[in-house]
Amino acid sequence: MLLDFNDMKEITAPGMNAIHIGGSIGLHKHETSDDINYVLSGNGKAICDGKEEILRKGTCHICKKVLNIVSSIQAMKIYSLSQ
Repeated sequence: MLLDFNDMKEITAPGMNAIHIGGSIGLHKHETSDDINYVLSGNGKAICDGKEEILRKGTCHICKKVLNIVSSIQAMKIYSLSQ
């Protein structure tokens, strides 16, 4: 099955987050699951276990159960699969 998000009408659903320019979801840790974020638009960065990862549209960030933070450089929409 192929899902082309570029051809779909934008919708909102539980787990979708918008991060404004320079915003952040803050330093946090998931105790019971990994942190999985798919970037729908924009770009930013994630720091996972002390390592910086660049996020951009179409990328998926997966961070194991350690401290992590996601922040935006350009307004960013992400879909989070973590709990």
